[in-house]
Amino acid sequence: MQLLNSHVLSTLIFLPLIGAVLTYFSTNLKTAKMVSMITTGISFLLAAHVWFWFDGSTSALQFVEAYEWIPSLGIKYIVGVDGISLLLLVLTTFLMPLMLLSQWHVDDSRQKNFLALLLLLESGMIGALVAMDLVFFYVFWEAMLIPMYFIIGVWGGKRRIYAATKFVLYTVIGSLLMLAAAIVLYYIHFTQTGIYSTSLLDLYAIKAPVNAQLWLFMVFAVAFAIKVPMWPFHTWLPDAHVEAPTVGSVILAGVLLKMGTYGLLRFAIPLFPDAIQTCAPLFVFCGVVGIIYGALTAWVQTDAKKMVAYSSVSHLGFVVVGCFAVMSSGELNQEALYGAVYQMINHGISTGALFFLVGVIYERRHTRLLADFGGLAKNMPWFATILIVATLSSVGLPGTGGFVGEFLILLGTFQAMPVAAVFASLGVLLGAVYMLTLCRKILFGPLDNPENKVLEDLSPREFGYLVPLAVLAIVMGVFPNLFMSKLKPSVQFLAKNYREYRLEYRLGSESAFESSSKLDSNKLNVSVK
Repeated sequence: MQLLNSHVLSTLIFLPLIGAVLTYFSTNLKTAKMVSMITTGISFLLAAHVWFWFDGSTSALQFVEAYEWIPSLGIKYIVGVDGISLLLLVLTTFLMPLMLLSQWHVDDSRQKNFLALLLLLESGMIGALVAMDLVFFYVFWEAMLIPMYFIIGVWGGKRRIYAATKFVLYTVIGSLLMLAAAIVLYYIHFTQTGIYSTSLLDLYAIKAPVNAQLWLFMVFAVAFAIKVPMWPFHTWLPDAHVEAPTVGSVILAGVLLKMGTYGLLRFAIPLFPDAIQTCAPLFVFCGVVGIIYGALTAWVQTDAKKMVAYSSVSHLGFVVVGCFAVMSSGELNQEALYGAVYQMINHGISTGALFFLVGVIYERRHTRLLADFGGLAKNMPWFATILIVATLSSVGLPGTGGFVGEFLILLGTFQAMPVAAVFASLGVLLGAVYMLTLCRKILFGPLDNPENKVLEDLSPREFGYLVPLAVLAIVMGVFPNLFMSKLKPSVQFLAKNYREYRLEYRLGSESAFESSSKLDSNKLNVSVK
């Protein structure tokens, strides 16, 4: 057990990479499917192991592994999880087997390549979530682009090349900005300590001038805002969602967009605390505009997938608002932060389910236009049930995960910025309008289209990947403390002490590493299981 705990995060990172190679070189598609499913299944079990053994009473990093990587440049291999990254880690590994199950029926000569790309993407996402070194994080941040580009560009719709190129260009621009800011941080740390280091744990200790913090924060924040995507950097998202295959849309909504908000919480906010007081109102404003703009734009869509895509802009606007709700005392608002992280997870569940459901009817009818449907509840009752559950979770009905996340965000924001909270609450109302419109046009009304009358309800395979999402959406609403208990210490520490965030995650610069290049965990103020 001790051996597993000592290397579980590295195993989680590199197991999908090995699985991708084995999948690609499998002798036939059936073997490739089995290898990929076994790989993602084991990854989920390992993430569940991390969840079970995670100590929810501390905000310290846990399951830490650290080694010298490029000592001459101060680049280290450091991985660890706290309550914030833990939830996203479990979400990522939970969604991957469901996505593979949704593709189980596909019999295509290129499917092995598709499965291998999904596993490469999983490796990149996990690596980015647990990395505690800026260079290490950047490597995985960029690595995520490559498989996603091919997933959209090869298996997407008619405008797939345009959507894939736009996705990559937007994200690469943000990545280059982040790299430039990371280099500046690297040299600031050297000038203050005489030591080269890219360890996030060391960089938290930097005392950069306020003016420098403002510029560096804006560069980091814009890089992550593009990934969210936050208004006005959102224009790549609808194209990517609409043109991507169903699984591509699910992975975008479920995990990739959360990399932006996770980056804000892990990097931008604690690295540049003095800039938050100045910049928070701007980001709250952009978040509120995104909430309303995304909701209004979703309302007028005639394509079901476009409607769900624009709903992501609105929902992630809530997350941005929650991240930047700052009290007059200079502290981040705890309730809003709880809601922001919780809403990240709920959005991955509910919107992932919605994209799956749109994919179900598209496979049957080869159209996503709302006008082509109506009355499907009569001959597809199970499909209708799960669509209603996902919709109600998306609009924040009490008893679903969406309610918990949005309520906490609005509650915390009202305490800190009441005017912003009032305008943000319009997104809840508008969300109910457009999502219930989606349900009404697809499920209700007369079943008068002959092509709709012969549609079959969910198959056992479709049950297999949709029911877990519907159940989890309800569990998150009824038993929120099941998830909050792991999250609270990390959020509380970030909210109260983001100006001194390094105190909990600090590596002693002169004695952090032994001569063997392996971390001496006794000299590190983190919790190692």
